[in-house]
Amino acid sequence: MRPDEKISVLYIDDERNNLLSFQASFRRKYKIHLANSAAEGMGMLNNETVHVIIADQRMPHSTGVEFFNIIRKAHPDPIRMLLTGYTDAEAIVDAINKGEIYRYIKKPWDEFELDNAIQNAYEIYLTRDKLNRKIDELQKINDELNRFVYSTSHDLRSPLASVMGILNLANMEQSVQDPNGYLGMIETCVNKMDTFIQKIIEYYKSIRVDEENTRIDFNVLLDESIKLVKMQRPDINYILNIEQPVDFMNDAFRVSVIVDNLISNAVKYQKPSEKNPRVEITVQTDNDKALIKIEDNGIGILEQHLNNIFKMFFRSNHSVNGLGIGLYIVKEALTRIGGDISVHSTYGGGTAFHLEIPNTASDARKNASLVSE
Repeated sequence: MRPDEKISVLYIDDERNNLLSFQASFRRKYKIHLANSAAEGMGMLNNETVHVIIADQRMPHSTGVEFFNIIRKAHPDPIRMLLTGYTDAEAIVDAINKGEIYRYIKKPWDEFELDNAIQNAYEIYLTRDKLNRKIDELQKINDELNRFVYSTSHDLRSPLASVMGILNLANMEQSVQDPNGYLGMIETCVNKMDTFIQKIIEYYKSIRVDEENTRIDFNVLLDESIKLVKMQRPDINYILNIEQPVDFMNDAFRVSVIVDNLISNAVKYQKPSEKNPRVEITVQTDNDKALIKIEDNGIGILEQHLNNIFKMFFRSNHSVNGLGIGLYIVKEALTRIGGDISVHSTYGGGTAFHLEIPNTASDARKNASLVSE
């Protein structure tokens, strides 16, 4: 807003005398827009920039509260004030609690009080406007940073693949004498870095890729996830209990990311001395949701760490190679698809993650029924 630009006020009242009185009192100080009905006020909002809206509560066809409730989503920026000469306390309190109005003014209004209320409302308008612009700027910076991290991570994989290729070639040809095992150390470090880069790329895709709801067959999804981790510990017994009597739909990519990370953790944090290592996965679906439990008999998590395990880079056990990003990715992906997660763990006895993921197939069915009606 330019420094010389006046505050723009829309006043809605079905009584013409009130409109004229308001205009006479404030026309020199503010840019005044007058409307004698909610419909006319809506038309002005669609065509004019308005900073403050003042509406009478009792009007034909629509009360002031009802009008504010209608315009909240389409015109969220103007600060809303209710003008009432009636003791309609319940409606006013309800409107304030729902955020529909900033404050209410009693009729007949006092010029000084109303002027002061408009000034205060405009200060709030400016503060919110500055805040929204800062949020937009931060969002742009965050997007640029995410793109930079993704691009850099993607580019780093190429030289790492070359290093791995050279190490594999040296091992196959046995052309390098390595009595101290330096090549093995290099290979371990390169593999760790490559895993970290893959996680960054996975995280970036999880927050950037548009949601796409498709049908999910949990038998197929879990079979693919288990194949990815079987080479880490071939001795682990995977127990699957899948009950999927209805179609299940959600974002297949993010559901796969969630399950892959949790199963990978269950394998990674197994006890080396465990004679019967196992990972048990239970899935139950209905029209509204899928309940998933991924349980292991591994090393478990200390109780004091349970509140921190979904934080980025937090590691509950430093004796196991890990990056501290997998569970953070799980939580972010679940938030985006409207799911929830909880964890129960006994240190030394194993960990169980409980997931609840909404079934969007029910939404598709509801939309189809509405169309048919």
